[in-house]
Amino acid sequence: MMADRLDAERIIEYFKGKSILITGATGFLGKILVEKILRVQPDVKKIYLLVRAIDEASAKQRVQSEVTETELFSVVKEKHGKGFEEFIEEKVVALAGDIIYDDLGLEPPVLHDLAGNLDVIVNGAATTNFYGRYDVSLDVNVLGVKHLCQLAKKCRNLKVFLHVSTAYAGGDQEGLIQERAFEEGWALREGMYLDVEAELRLVADVRRRVDDDDKAQRKAMKELGLARARHFGWSNTYVFTKAMGEMVLSRMLLGGEGGGGGAGVVVVRPSIITSVLRDPVPGWMQGTRTIDTLIIGYAKQNLPCFLGDLDLVMDVIPGDMVVNAMMAATVAHSGERWQGQEGRPAVYHVSSSLRNPAAYWVLYEAGRRHFTEKPRTGKRGEVIPTKEMHFFKTIASFQLYMLLKYRLPLELLHLLNLLLCGLFSRLYSDLATKYRYVMHLVDVYGPFAFFKGCFDDINLERLRQRMGRSNSTEDDDMFNFDPKTIDWEDYFYRIHIPGVLKYILK
Repeated sequence: MMADRLDAERIIEYFKGKSILITGATGFLGKILVEKILRVQPDVKKIYLLVRAIDEASAKQRVQSEVTETELFSVVKEKHGKGFEEFIEEKVVALAGDIIYDDLGLEPPVLHDLAGNLDVIVNGAATTNFYGRYDVSLDVNVLGVKHLCQLAKKCRNLKVFLHVSTAYAGGDQEGLIQERAFEEGWALREGMYLDVEAELRLVADVRRRVDDDDKAQRKAMKELGLARARHFGWSNTYVFTKAMGEMVLSRMLLGGEGGGGGAGVVVVRPSIITSVLRDPVPGWMQGTRTIDTLIIGYAKQNLPCFLGDLDLVMDVIPGDMVVNAMMAATVAHSGERWQGQEGRPAVYHVSSSLRNPAAYWVLYEAGRRHFTEKPRTGKRGEVIPTKEMHFFKTIASFQLYMLLKYRLPLELLHLLNLLLCGLFSRLYSDLATKYRYVMHLVDVYGPFAFFKGCFDDINLERLRQRMGRSNSTEDDDMFNFDPKTIDWEDYFYRIHIPGVLKYILK
């Protein structure tokens, strides 16, 4: 059962003396989690970070350069002053390994140490490429979960296994999408049975058939991932394999393969994660989010049009709120017996579409306001005029526009270029690049542009209701994950868009 009282003081106290393994720590969410734990609870025992590296020294260097030396850690660094490096040395352990391998690619003594000491496992590792190679996506998003579960079952003192998934793993159907665990074999398309092991065998067969040609294998794997995802009803390889990863988690820790130890199993499904809202660095972000493609295209003026309905709701949530929810859920489910969860993990949608929906036009208007008041300038200081972006509400109208505006002129230009010995090569190249760019973005992000689902978050609301008041208002804000407290227009204009320009466009 969940703890009766769950306030900032209890959450902070929980992490005291705990040993935590975090995968995906070099990613956006992982960094925020590591920083938050170190900032609020310096008496945490150890934070083990599994990173891809050839040896321990390389792993340590990677953690230093990609995690602890980033601007995100400026508050922790200021707090510890000259003792910062010593503090990190004492608390953070870099492990050279990879979740795609048995035993995470770790040596037996290291595994033995982890099995005897770990209190919490957080799996934040994932490949998030929508149309990535199917074999790579399965390795990370599915087999990686399996290998971590195998470690979890060896851990004598494990209290929580928290897995980060995505809200979009539940599909892109209309209506309310519930916080419900995925049953093994479940598929979005009715009448289908999704056999995870069969998918792994299929990939192995394709690998063998095209093993001699790297380029052919890459193409075959990308096409196979998309085909299999859509066969079972998912829109892309990423969300499809994340759903399978959840099935493996439930089967291994809560189903027939469960055994040993006693821990709460939690699945956190964020929607589109955006820049830090509050602390430690408002606007800080890493990597391009789905919606940021529009901001960047608008800023660079190389995205004249896009597919989408500005009246539809975009489900976004700041990264620090996701981490706050993760930490609260960890404490709430600590020590639950695996078998006591009735074969299902606790599932939380960390999202905003139900409690505080924001339409795409709010983002667009914030962007237009920002670039009107603070226009971008060229190399010589000249103001770059900001043009309106046109949005198409149907695929048919968009395709017709692209045909008339780009495809036909490109064909004619190509013909002229051949006849006139390359006279229009530069113009043709520029137009072709812009055309391919827009078509690629629409192919990748199009399904999100017309997403009409709404993520139910009743489980998370119950967790929020358990967040009692602390001794200070500041402490109450420390673990806030209530989207109703966000003014979206102010957040996009004052925090997120400047964050995109600073940390992504630089």
